[in-house]
Amino acid sequence: MERSTSRAGTGGTEGIGVGLAVEDWVGDARFYEYSAAVDPIGSGLTSRVPVRRFPAQWHEPGSTRVVALDLSDVLGTPYPATGPSLLARFLCIAEGEGVDLAANATSALFYCLRGRGRTEVEGPGGTGTIAWRAGDVVTLPGRSRASHSAEQPAVLYHVDDSPLLAYLGVEATQPRFAATRFDGERARALLAEVAADPAAPTRSRIAVLLGNARNNQTLTATHTLWAMLGVLPDGQEQRPHRHQSIALDLIVDCDPGCYTLVGSEIRPEGTIVDPVRVDWEPGGAFVTPPGMWHSHHNESGSPANLLPVQDAGLHTYLRTLDIRFT
Repeated sequence: MERSTSRAGTGGTEGIGVGLAVEDWVGDARFYEYSAAVDPIGSGLTSRVPVRRFPAQWHEPGSTRVVALDLSDVLGTPYPATGPSLLARFLCIAEGEGVDLAANATSALFYCLRGRGRTEVEGPGGTGTIAWRAGDVVTLPGRSRASHSAEQPAVLYHVDDSPLLAYLGVEATQPRFAATRFDGERARALLAEVAADPAAPTRSRIAVLLGNARNNQTLTATHTLWAMLGVLPDGQEQRPHRHQSIALDLIVDCDPGCYTLVGSEIRPEGTIVDPVRVDWEPGGAFVTPPGMWHSHHNESGSPANLLPVQDAGLHTYLRTLDIRFT
């Protein structure tokens, strides 16, 4: 109800108009003692992001379908979410069929795990046809309507930031970049050059980051999403590291004997305390929670390739990524 004020006397004292009902607006107000409420994650009121595997069998050949990698039951959200700000899906598309998506997201990214097809995209960030094949990555900006169709049976690993917008209660209103295709053959050729560098074994990762010309501050694939194509050579370990962005890791290919160790604490000599082991499988995906130490290991006899997607574009802009290595 509208409030009414008036000036009483010559002293300018504010008052409420006589005869008008006034609401006090305090019904939702709460007060908490600081030490009891400062850490709702530690107290269990806010759930932690779990370590979770999503098997490759979820996208075995078959009917056209959208498989959400949904952890909303654990995260306590009324909308699908793989993490607080990201939702991953497997788009399984039979030959000659299609899937339409128009997510309320500022950014969407998909990787063609297998097959070949095209995406008809319409929106202020670009309208037209994007052809893709296995190994390609495509990013689509906010307000994009995308129709994905397969010329060969296809699986797309699709990630967007729709949970972030759902939490904020907002809609994407304008694109922050143009629709972009990252050619898979060129990316693999560049990765081979990086891997062949004599200094490669001394680096924390052997990888090619995907960037966009519009994101010259964050150097990321979109303004919210970070992605890389990486290789873990046989017999090597990517030493423990951590970051405040969530990682949704897709294993592109590997042989048995590849795995990730995840834990909350690190020993002085640089090993993870009581780690959880996540075994890799080709075409499978898993969640690495934010802030957790993790290391990748290859004892398979063959190199392995992976494609992590993170909300590190957002964290880089907020200056909260805080990536650390042992």
